[in-house]
Amino acid sequence: MKITFTAKGTTWEDQIDPRFGRTDYFLIFDDENDELTVLDNRAQSQEEHGAGPRSAQKVLEQKPDVLITGNGPGGNASRALESASLEIYTGADGMSIKEAYEAYKTGDLNKI
Repeated sequence: MKITFTAKGTTWEDQIDPRFGRTDYFLIFDDENDELTVLDNRAQSQEEHGAGPRSAQKVLEQKPDVLITGNGPGGNASRALESASLEIYTGADGMSIKEAYEAYKTGDLNKI
């Protein structure tokens, strides 16, 4: 299973980014291979419009099963993500990536 996190940095110890479209990084954990992949998304923070859908496309290209974020994707990004069979969880704001992963595994995040 591939789990994507919105992140402020590139390691398990970095914080979840509450934003989706303008998150600095997407961290993708493939739990079958125990691999963590980093996607740099910092260019989207400079965009005035369309950051959400472009970020959604970037995420969907990785074919994740789960997305974990702080506040959740906005309207345009949500519509773009609806086409995939992707579970989205919120409520990880203020957590490290590792803490958010543990909260997901114990069912302590909000599924939207």
